[in-house]
Amino acid sequence: MKVSKGFIESEISKAITQWEKDYLGRGSLSVKTDILRDMIIVNLQGILTPAEYTVCETKDGMLTIKKTRSELVESGIENLKEIILTITGEEVKGFHTDISSRTGERLMVFKLFNDLEKKINSNNGQD
Repeated sequence: MKVSKGFIESEISKAITQWEKDYLGRGSLSVKTDILRDMIIVNLQGILTPAEYTVCETKDGMLTIKKTRSELVESGIENLKEIILTITGEEVKGFHTDISSRTGERLMVFKLFNDLEKKINSNNGQD
């Protein structure tokens, strides 16, 4: 079955939004996913609460929020890897994430064992 890159990216965005709501208790305001070679890059906007923005005004507060939020996401990494495997058929080799306390956005990068972009293009006859 031919499935577009845009469709897969959209499905990942929807699944991660649902994971956030189920696992973290609230979702981000917007999620954009991009598949680039052997990486899936997810940009989540609006993830900090108003209280967290206030705490982030000090360096210690910012470090605390970043650490706590990072630990929360890392604790659910197996669920995230399963989401990626289910949607793409690809296993995750590595996972990297960071949050900007200034913009309130989180980046997630899933590093895969294979070049998913190439696989999608070849399945759709775009070698």
